[in-house]
Amino acid sequence: MTERQPKLALGPVLYYWPQEKLLDFYERMSATPVDIIYLGETVCSKRRAFNADEWLELAERLSAAGKEVVLSTMALLEAESELKTLRRLCENGRFTVEANDMGAVRLLSERKAPFVLGTGINVYSDQTLRFLTGLGAKRWVMPVELSRATLASIQAGRPAGVETEVFVYGRLPLAYSARCFTARHHDLPKDDCQYRCLDYPEGLTLSTREGQAFLALNGIQTQSAQTCNLLPELAELRELNVDVLRLSPQPEGMETVVEAFAACLRGERDPVETARALNAGLPYGACDGYWQGQPGLRQIQAAEPLNRS
Repeated sequence: MTERQPKLALGPVLYYWPQEKLLDFYERMSATPVDIIYLGETVCSKRRAFNADEWLELAERLSAAGKEVVLSTMALLEAESELKTLRRLCENGRFTVEANDMGAVRLLSERKAPFVLGTGINVYSDQTLRFLTGLGAKRWVMPVELSRATLASIQAGRPAGVETEVFVYGRLPLAYSARCFTARHHDLPKDDCQYRCLDYPEGLTLSTREGQAFLALNGIQTQSAQTCNLLPELAELRELNVDVLRLSPQPEGMETVVEAFAACLRGERDPVETARALNAGLPYGACDGYWQGQPGLRQIQAAEPLNRS
């Protein structure tokens, strides 16, 4: 395969952050070397830091700063108000949309608007990718539970002109439920959650009875407790012709993460050593299990922090 230089993308913020924190975050991210920024609420419509028009205003500012902006849709829609927001985003006429459910795919296909297939769409084969490409998909994000072997198989049959994006850093988005786990943790009903997600800017960590960090609860979304870090696999990602590397926003130190990946892409730093430095600051360790075809929470062995036994 011909090696290529991937772009860096900043995925949508998966947590509930106040408007001021979001504005500050994106102001700082506009000065980083990310090429693509995804904007929008993908988890819960009760998170109203921005409405659809305000997301579009922010998209214009980031576009003026030289970033490619993509608007992300929700993965689980349950109300007419959520469908109204979905239609507003799909009909924006200016920015590409990341579809995270098949309703968005249908709306975008009917408008003949090229779109991105987000992690909420299960693309497990090149046949599925070809079908969705026929509906207008121009880029797909590999489901986080797939392995490098599966990616290689899909890439071998990937339709011409379609880009591949891989989630390479952040807590893995694993599943969605109609039930809000954060509200339940506080013995609150979902409809009166009191916006408790605001108390957990990077999710609520769930441990096993043995005390091992296992999952993170993020409203209706379940994430990994460990942080996926595929920086040590940079050479292989290039060999597999991956076009875009997705970094998932974290509340602290995101500039360091972006610059670390960018420096490795430029050939200025060693990926394994750089990953080791990043992993040293992670409270529950790093993982690459799914990429290796193993259980997802498997720790990255090649980039274990030096101060760990």
